[in-house]
Amino acid sequence: MKVISPQDIDQLPGRRLSPEDEFSFRCHTDIACFNRCCRNLNLFLYPYDVIRLTDRLQITADQFIEEYVDVVLRPGQFFPEVVLRMAADKERTCPFLTPEGCAVYPDRPDTCRTFPIEQGAIFAHPAGKATSVFFYRPPGFCQGQHEKKSWTISTWTRDQEAEIYHRMTHRWSEVRHLFQSNPWGTAGPEGPQAKMAFMAAYNMDRFRAFVFESSFFNRYRVKAAVKKKIRRSNEALLLFGFEWIKLFLWRLPSKMIRLRKN
Repeated sequence: MKVISPQDIDQLPGRRLSPEDEFSFRCHTDIACFNRCCRNLNLFLYPYDVIRLTDRLQITADQFIEEYVDVVLRPGQFFPEVVLRMAADKERTCPFLTPEGCAVYPDRPDTCRTFPIEQGAIFAHPAGKATSVFFYRPPGFCQGQHEKKSWTISTWTRDQEAEIYHRMTHRWSEVRHLFQSNPWGTAGPEGPQAKMAFMAAYNMDRFRAFVFESSFFNRYRVKAAVKKKIRRSNEALLLFGFEWIKLFLWRLPSKMIRLRKN
């Protein structure tokens, strides 16, 4: 998801879609470019993507991060990007692509299931809520854009079962946007606070252990119903992690979690 400033939105490539706008697209096995979009990708993974993929692969978050992703901290940024690591072949193929198609298709990442649409977020205020925007941007080689099947954003989102992905990515964008300024001080973006924030966003195994097996509840007030929910649900724990990052780094108030008074 791109974080977009209001003044830059008209300069972005692709056709911005309103809720009523239609676009044409259909992908199928008989199309000449089938699976070509699964090669040579710079595919960003969002926190909810990692939850779904680790569940699909039945591995830990540590294993997934070690085997399938590159964690990249680009110059001038204060939080790393998580990028799916392509196979070391000539075409830099997606590691989940098989001769039969996508091996993780029911749990494919948000970017994959939204294609050929790109989702972005506009912020009117640095700590405010995001407004989602969508752009129709198929690559030139894509033949699916010439098919006669028409969609709107809402019908395409339902068809691709992307509703929860969009919600979770949208919520993450509101956290990610805060990292436009440096919250780390002298410790820098590789210090202990940064590692804890990354854990709360991308490693639910470690974050759950941190919450339930440390002195976390001596420092933070959390209702019993919330504790029960985050213990059993990675999705709930991820949203809790987003709230904790905002409180931990920026002291932004949360109804879900509060600092205990000394």
